[in-house]
Amino acid sequence: MVRDRSIITLASREAAGAPSGCYPVISMTKVQVRFRVQKPLDDTLLAHIAEVRAVYGIQSVKVAPSLDSLMVEYDATRLRPAEVESVLAGAGIPVEPG
Repeated sequence: MVRDRSIITLASREAAGAPSGCYPVISMTKVQVRFRVQKPLDDTLLAHIAEVRAVYGIQSVKVAPSLDSLMVEYDATRLRPAEVESVLAGAGIPVEPG
């Protein structure tokens, strides 16, 4: 009997336009922001940059070839630019927007 209810529930969701999978489809807004690095990057700062990628909402962190700036891609539904800057500063990476 429970099995029948789950089929009805699934059919009802599909009829209402909901996705048929187990998990809802959640959209994200990817945003890129550039930060200027305030001091030359060394191995310690590069290690900290690698760790920042693990923060929920941050998608990627790329170092410019000139080693003077970072491009951070993040989910704007989770973070704001000031929060991204705060995450970088909290990791010991001295940056400013720009």
